[in-house]
Amino acid sequence: MKKNKNTFVFAGGGTGGHIYPGLAVADELRSIATQNNEEIKIVWLGNSLGMDKDLVEKSGSVDAFVGLPSGKLRRYFSFKNFTDFFKIFAGCVKAFFTLLKLKPAVLFSKGGFVSVPPCFAAKILGIPVLTHECDFTPGLATRLNSKFASKILVSYEETKAYLPKEKRENVIVTGNPVRPVFYGTNPENGKKFLFENRSDYDENKPVLLVLGGSLGAHQINSLIAGNLDWLTERFNVVHQCGAKDADIMPKEKKGYFLYPFIYKEMSDVISCADVVLSRAGANSIWECSVLGKPMILIPLCGSGTRGDQVDNAHYFEEKGAASVLLGEYAESDYLKSSLERMLDKETREKAASASLSLSEGKRPAKKIAEIVWKRDF
Repeated sequence: MKKNKNTFVFAGGGTGGHIYPGLAVADELRSIATQNNEEIKIVWLGNSLGMDKDLVEKSGSVDAFVGLPSGKLRRYFSFKNFTDFFKIFAGCVKAFFTLLKLKPAVLFSKGGFVSVPPCFAAKILGIPVLTHECDFTPGLATRLNSKFASKILVSYEETKAYLPKEKRENVIVTGNPVRPVFYGTNPENGKKFLFENRSDYDENKPVLLVLGGSLGAHQINSLIAGNLDWLTERFNVVHQCGAKDADIMPKEKKGYFLYPFIYKEMSDVISCADVVLSRAGANSIWECSVLGKPMILIPLCGSGTRGDQVDNAHYFEEKGAASVLLGEYAESDYLKSSLERMLDKETREKAASASLSLSEGKRPAKKIAEIVWKRDF
């Protein structure tokens, strides 16, 4: 099949964690094309249901979005496995004919279950496949996509050990793609957004940024609500609580700055923070690393998760960039103890330096875009 050398297809979705890093790569790819005086077409294949279409189209990073039927790949018994089989099959068929029509030079997969049918279809059509894994350990979608991929891109050197031996020679360590806006932040803009016209901001206290998720991490939000007096005595507490918990959080509290969701200003907001308390999703911790922020991480764990956040968190803890509160330790006394240590400026600076060292000098999105641009697999 003759390929359109200036057409590129991106696949992935289901969560923002699979979409935002891919959009960062798309932005860098377009920048490279502009520098080479070439026009390119980027098409995104994502879930026909859910947030994918809205996030991708609002970004302005791609030329078109194509929705695919998507079923979840479960490694446990569920009646949904039966119905989802037909969704997966339908996704493979639509992906096949979409790729046959577009004839892209490369398919770049950012993961999620919706990315598996396009990778499978691309392999059949002889279209080179690149797949990227954000997390420390590869998920099931990446394990499946790696069977079809010419190159497997990972965020950590150690991730190679979790892939089959015969695939390791095709692995490239790139780091995790972070949106370009995180490389040109202004802390003063962040402070202006957060604290302008707020007389209760105390410049003598460090800024604690709490990221409770775009929808809401109830565990973290409950910890904040239960310890707010203690926290505001020591920190300016900036809390992105997520849409689900916005109504249950205190609205009038001195030194407490509540936001249901921050998007456009997030890079500047993180840059002005002294400490970040969050989950351990791959995107958020790499964004904090790029900006050299010490972290207190409360990874999502237990049933319903494969433990990827736990692995991410432990890696950053081992490198001295974060403290981790896991399981029974994710409670008030341990939270206060961890944050008490962060009141010491020297301790914060040491952790900040360790955090920055994990991503310093790297532009993963640019590196990946350059690999995609070569089109020589």
